[in-house]
Amino acid sequence: MMRRYDLKLGLFVLSGFVAIFSCQESNHNPVAPVSPQEQHILRGFVRSAGLPVKGAVVRVQATTNKTSTASDGSFVLEVTGNDSITITAWSQGYYVGWDKTDPRVDSVLISLYPYYTTDNPNYNWFSHGGTSGSESCSHCMPSFIEWKADAHSQSAVNLRFLTMYNGTDVYGNQSPLTRYGYVRDYGTFPLRPDPTKPYYGPGYKLDFPGTAGNCAACHVPGQAAKPGTAYTSDPNEADGVDREGVHCEFCHKIGEVKLNQSTGLRYPNMPGVLSMRLYRPVEGQQLFFGNFDDVTRRVSYLPLIEQSAFCAPCHFGEFWGSMIYNSFGEWLESPYSNPETGKTCQNCHMPPVNYNYFVYPEKGGLYRNPNLIFSHRMPGAMDEQLLQNAVTMTATAWAVNNRITVQVTIVNDKTGHHVPTDSPLRHMILVLEATDSIGDPLVQVSGPTVPDWGGTGDPQQGYFAGLPGKAFAKVLTELWTGITPSGAYWNPSRIVSDNRLAAFGQDISQYNFIAPEKGTVCISVRLVFRRAFKELMDQKGWDVPDIIMVQQILYVNCFESG
Repeated sequence: MMRRYDLKLGLFVLSGFVAIFSCQESNHNPVAPVSPQEQHILRGFVRSAGLPVKGAVVRVQATTNKTSTASDGSFVLEVTGNDSITITAWSQGYYVGWDKTDPRVDSVLISLYPYYTTDNPNYNWFSHGGTSGSESCSHCMPSFIEWKADAHSQSAVNLRFLTMYNGTDVYGNQSPLTRYGYVRDYGTFPLRPDPTKPYYGPGYKLDFPGTAGNCAACHVPGQAAKPGTAYTSDPNEADGVDREGVHCEFCHKIGEVKLNQSTGLRYPNMPGVLSMRLYRPVEGQQLFFGNFDDVTRRVSYLPLIEQSAFCAPCHFGEFWGSMIYNSFGEWLESPYSNPETGKTCQNCHMPPVNYNYFVYPEKGGLYRNPNLIFSHRMPGAMDEQLLQNAVTMTATAWAVNNRITVQVTIVNDKTGHHVPTDSPLRHMILVLEATDSIGDPLVQVSGPTVPDWGGTGDPQQGYFAGLPGKAFAKVLTELWTGITPSGAYWNPSRIVSDNRLAAFGQDISQYNFIAPEKGTVCISVRLVFRRAFKELMDQKGWDVPDIIMVQQILYVNCFESG
């Protein structure tokens, strides 16, 4: 007995995307009852346009019970029980196909249909229930709430991004346009900002006021995905769905990424959407990619969505020949990229959730293994818990010959890329405070100190320059103006230093202080993560608190040590 389904009108849901359609069952043939939990051998075929599909994954939906088709498209599954079950089939280039069947039938036929493979730039982003964009997902998907808390949802409207792009502070005050000098040998060249005029920090629009740059290719990808607009899309002009930044449907329409096969990295002049192939369908069709091979209704499984390469187009940035941010390349060069023993970006930044459905059950969602459902909160540089589980710090202290010696070892043993990574504005500051029994600071006689760009001023306000300690950062200098450290990497810049900790890298530093004659010395050792250089934050008006990644308090008894 053969059972099939005909496509009719109804409702489907995937990862926050809803569309209309359903299945109507036909050929309802009665089946004689048998004893419960009986074992059955279910046989069938997977075909497309009447031809066999070899290697298709066939699965009892929402279970680990699966097999693959032979060269003639046939499959065999052992199933338990007598209740009707849904059998799904997936193969690369096809929508997931399925058949809801009784396990006691003679044979099952699942038809696969190829999905639309030519991107439609005139596609209108999805809407449902009177809402558009990612909010359409909120009706059915718990991941929507997670995404709203994620930095990707803010990439187009993030104040730090926009104030750097426009050369303004958070109140809208704009720095003067860049001044230029002239010499006969080189022509025009940029000058440092005029110290007699108010200055609110650098900005792309100050240096290149007549262009849009390529920022939108990653920060406003939906807008930049329009043909020929990757270098002409101004983030200030984003509206509608584009203001959602990296929105839900955008990610679930990415079908391929283009990488340089010789390096494994994306090509330098192809940021963001330029290194992606979107699969936006023509009117009347729909397609979403996800990480399950058994989600029915105009969906296809995409193995790429579970691979670090999916992140490569935007987490790599080379400007003027200098590697500015490169978390993907750092991962690629680390042991974490070993497919047998390593971890993907998603393993750390999209951990499993604590619930067992990705569509609310009341909306028809199936119960699944929660270890296969991944959070869309994607914790990163603003996540305290993630940062506090990034490195291991060990500090020891001892007194010898009227000196207090402190040794600090920091190991990047928990992170698959450099710490810190991506934006060169980010850095870590190791700060030591050694005080005697009445709270007076000890005099440092040797060892490194926090550089000037750690901030000159009150240490209680985060100005750490000159204190015992050190900083970890990729420091840029602008070639023409000599400004260091620079965050204006859209200008020709070079890397003057980079002492960030690579995966499994370590740093050991020692500090010596004059010991008091007696009493107990208290030594505080803190490793602080900072989003941007202190001077730049003051110029822009960014109120971004430091995050203490790890802290230790040590005590040394000087009287007993002699």
